[in-house]
Amino acid sequence: MDNITIKDFHRHPCFNPEAKGRYGRVHLPVAPKCNIKCNFCDRRYDCVNESRPGVTSTLLSPQQAGIYMDKVLEKEPRITVAGIAGPGDPFANPEETMATLRLIRRNHPDTLLCVSSNGMGIGPHIEALAGIGVSHVTITVCAVDPAIAEKIYAWVKDDNVVYHGRQGAELLLARQDAAIRRLKEYGITVKANCIVIPGINDHHVEAVAARMRDLGVDLLNCMAMFPNVNTPFGHLPQPDKETMQAIRDMAEGYLPQMRHCTRCRADAVGLLDEDRTEEFRSCLSACSTTVIPEGEKRPYIAVASREGILVNQHLGEARSFQIWERHDGAFRQVGERQAPPSGGGITRWHKLARVLGDCRAVLVSGIGETPFEILKKSGVEPVEAAGFVEDALKLIYAGGRTSTLRGKRRKACAAGGCSGGGEGCG
Repeated sequence: MDNITIKDFHRHPCFNPEAKGRYGRVHLPVAPKCNIKCNFCDRRYDCVNESRPGVTSTLLSPQQAGIYMDKVLEKEPRITVAGIAGPGDPFANPEETMATLRLIRRNHPDTLLCVSSNGMGIGPHIEALAGIGVSHVTITVCAVDPAIAEKIYAWVKDDNVVYHGRQGAELLLARQDAAIRRLKEYGITVKANCIVIPGINDHHVEAVAARMRDLGVDLLNCMAMFPNVNTPFGHLPQPDKETMQAIRDMAEGYLPQMRHCTRCRADAVGLLDEDRTEEFRSCLSACSTTVIPEGEKRPYIAVASREGILVNQHLGEARSFQIWERHDGAFRQVGERQAPPSGGGITRWHKLARVLGDCRAVLVSGIGETPFEILKKSGVEPVEAAGFVEDALKLIYAGGRTSTLRGKRRKACAAGGCSGGGEGCG
């Protein structure tokens, strides 16, 4: 699954206007939470009468999204792109986002993968996105000056800390800048969306365009703000077509412009010139009520192994985990995920639980008490094992007693008499 490079970019209708009448996209609404508050945004999940970003008729789990994708392709084989664009931000919902992308890549290897983000939380996931084969990323950048950005964003959230005003604006802009740089280092095609807000940033778009060019952005999409009554900017007028044309003409001196944007919903499906969102709404709703068997919610098993043959690493020493699945009765390694860096105490284990969110178990040679409890409560069963990886996989997938893989789990670390709660214990 990892290290896939998708080069057939001409099939992405949003990045290539010549493709909009031949190839389509489907947006999978698996990301309801957001980590910033824009003063123009009103995210209502059940508003079926509006066509704009941030709205969807329903939400899907990653597994439900996989079922929906299958049904969409049966009826509309011209779909070449699967994207995640909310209704919140994909990386305020990283577990759901990454699980969905991996599932689509596994089941539909020729499909282009695309995400649209505000850039706040995407940074830690860029390497994994590149490994899965995500080829296109959109970052919404409405300002490059914190003095203007603080007028646009009420707050930004970083983990569990909320930042307001200038401090929040500076943090968001720094994250966006770093994210775009890193995305380009991995060869990912980047589009920047700039929401044009009258009296707020309409005079600032040229500075945004210049900065995006300097960062290596491939395409700029200047979008007219959609006024939402129940927001701080609800009283502002929507920029007219003449204003937007003038802004795009100016910005085109810096970057190619996307002039065919349809301001897609978070559940959009079909060709840009032939949208079928309304037609697929009942299908989307039916998929959202599909009950997914527990085993399918977590199809993978993570393994701490030095060479991929033996289970021979302690949780605390593992810098990465091999990800295995059962496919057609055989086992195969489908990727490798980096462990959170050491440091930070128990926060590291909570982060690891999120990294392994779609794994039913993690095979290790040893584990401390604290990470054991954290992983267990998150739904990832820690299994101490010795011997061949495939022997352990057979037992776990067959539903056997994992205690037979090794004796009774140790209650403390051997080194220094640690009770298992320290950072180095694993």
